[in-house]
Amino acid sequence: MFIYEKKLQYPIKIANPNPKLAQIIITQFGGPDGELGASMRYLSQRFAMPWGELKGLLTDIGTEELSHIEMVCTIVYQLTRNLSIDEIKKQGFDKYFVDHTTGVYPIAASGVPWSATTFQSKGDVICDLTEDLAAEQKARVTYDNILRLSDDPDVSDAIRFLRAREVVHFQRFGEGLEFATDKLNSKNFYACNPSFDKNCGD
Repeated sequence: MFIYEKKLQYPIKIANPNPKLAQIIITQFGGPDGELGASMRYLSQRFAMPWGELKGLLTDIGTEELSHIEMVCTIVYQLTRNLSIDEIKKQGFDKYFVDHTTGVYPIAASGVPWSATTFQSKGDVICDLTEDLAAEQKARVTYDNILRLSDDPDVSDAIRFLRAREVVHFQRFGEGLEFATDKLNSKNFYACNPSFDKNCGD
């Protein structure tokens, strides 16, 4: 069961609207390496994890990713609220506006809507945790790119917080992979599996 705390994980207060910047940042909601895919990946993968420690890790990080969705969407909303039609036209927000007005919709910066095909849940401990490590690095690079493009200190402050959490998650998944590898090797399962290799152990 999840308990919702009615506050953002990190405070966001953006003074100046900027729909052009919003169209970049929204990729971390619905883009290929965004927070929506991350939360669904980890909360799906946890069911097949054979040990409580890894189930707990995926549940904790998957739940935190839900809070990151909330942060990204808050940034996008604050950057696009109270826009005039002239501002919408001038800043190239018209294509998004015609489909979604100023509602927050899961889409990549390239304009491609979110799809569950952006992540995998394989049911193999090593495979899933390795994907999770890569996912955190891809999200970190995306936040790096956003920071390169952002000229708004209010936005950049929140993005730096989100970027830092990707680094922490990468570290936790690394620890999880080490834990899993030790467990699997102790059962002669991961590095050498007799079911697939007759020469295993020779």
